[in-house]
Amino acid sequence: MLRTRITLVVVAATLLAVVVSVVSSYRGVTGMVADQFDRALVDRADAVAAVLDAGRIPAERPDTAEQLLLPDGTVRPLSPGRAALPVPPGALDVARSGEGRLTAETTVGDRTFGVLVLGRGEGHGALVVSQDYAEAERMDQEFLGRISWTTAGSAAACAALSWLLIGRILRPMRRLARAAERISSTQDLGTALPAAGRDEVGRLTLAFEVMLDALRRSREAQQRLVQNASHELRTPLTSVRGSAELLQRARGRLAPEDEEKILGTLVAESVALDGLVRELVELATDRQADEDPVPLDLAAAAEDCADRFRRRTGRAISIMTVGAAGAGPELDGAAVVLARPRALHRCIDNLLANAVKFSPGDTPVAVLVETVVAGTAVAGRASPGPERGGPGGRARPGVPSVRLVVRDHGPGIGPEERDAVFDRFYRGAGTQSTPGSGLGLAIVHDLVTADGGTVFAGTGPGGGAEVGFTLPRALPAPRRG
Repeated sequence: MLRTRITLVVVAATLLAVVVSVVSSYRGVTGMVADQFDRALVDRADAVAAVLDAGRIPAERPDTAEQLLLPDGTVRPLSPGRAALPVPPGALDVARSGEGRLTAETTVGDRTFGVLVLGRGEGHGALVVSQDYAEAERMDQEFLGRISWTTAGSAAACAALSWLLIGRILRPMRRLARAAERISSTQDLGTALPAAGRDEVGRLTLAFEVMLDALRRSREAQQRLVQNASHELRTPLTSVRGSAELLQRARGRLAPEDEEKILGTLVAESVALDGLVRELVELATDRQADEDPVPLDLAAAAEDCADRFRRRTGRAISIMTVGAAGAGPELDGAAVVLARPRALHRCIDNLLANAVKFSPGDTPVAVLVETVVAGTAVAGRASPGPERGGPGGRARPGVPSVRLVVRDHGPGIGPEERDAVFDRFYRGAGTQSTPGSGLGLAIVHDLVTADGGTVFAGTGPGGGAEVGFTLPRALPAPRRG
């Protein structure tokens, strides 16, 4: 559980900080107490020596013991009735010389004494002052006890406070997790997410919202595709079924010309079904998705596609390349774009197929490839209409791109249809009887916008349709000096 793990981390960090502080404080306090006891022992020894030099007996204290160590090793307590304490090694040397001092510790039973041996002059032995460390040990134990209880209490308070605060901090994440679990169990992409704040959890919530919005749009697109596909498939399937039932009922009683006509209808509708299914698969799966965008010469690609259509249809298809006026020398040369090769050829093929289909057979088709800079007009021709693209598909001002336009001499595309022609299964007025799936331009839209481009449609200056797309230009790599 995330809340528990974070709480344990906070408590562990707090305990580590407290332990480090306690150890440092303990060392400092014990050293200070030891210095105070040492100074008190020295002061007591000096005071007792001064009193003895004055020929008096020093006042008795319960925490100290004073005794004289004679040069012959005899120990004589200065307080009547008190037992003599053992003297530390080396004390007899000080007593015999009568000079110097010696600091040591000695243990009597379970009690520890600090001992100071002070020489009283030659022949007078030494003064031995012992101080009981019981008070120092009591202070040490009391300090450790208080610190232990304080540390335990601080850790408990830190754990409780951390548990409450972390729970409050993680509350939006729990709400988000419950919403995600509800979406996963119910498949309801319309489930509302908790309000997003300005912190990291808020950013995560916003990311989830964007992801859900994309999933909702994808599901809606799938549902529309299924509905439109079922509608479009119904007509050819009905025709195939009716023709097959007629052949079944006739059982050879039809005239040869009628039978040939029905068989022709079956073949035509089967071809239409095959084309529609292929277009649906292409639109639903985007087989070019496994390609990476690479620099491609758009004019050369257009020429390849046009050459295939010339051989297939016998139509006159011309290619013209135009540079952007005033765009600078860096835009000279081939119109190179960043695109996926198969996707680019599919887009050009679809545009040429539409132009051939919706224009008279004795009229030419023109393909114009031009380099443009966003925010600048292209000399010599009018804009075919507003561009349409996905997120990031709009050209940025001053950034060069390459536009491909296919012109025909057909009925053209009215202003009210400029966006609709890129919708799936859309058929304009007067084209309902024309063979086709209504998916060609929708495929162009999806493939071009996937590569960061835009599509457009409209009527040219001299009549006829102008349909095309714009893709980012692949600028040459900077020269190294």
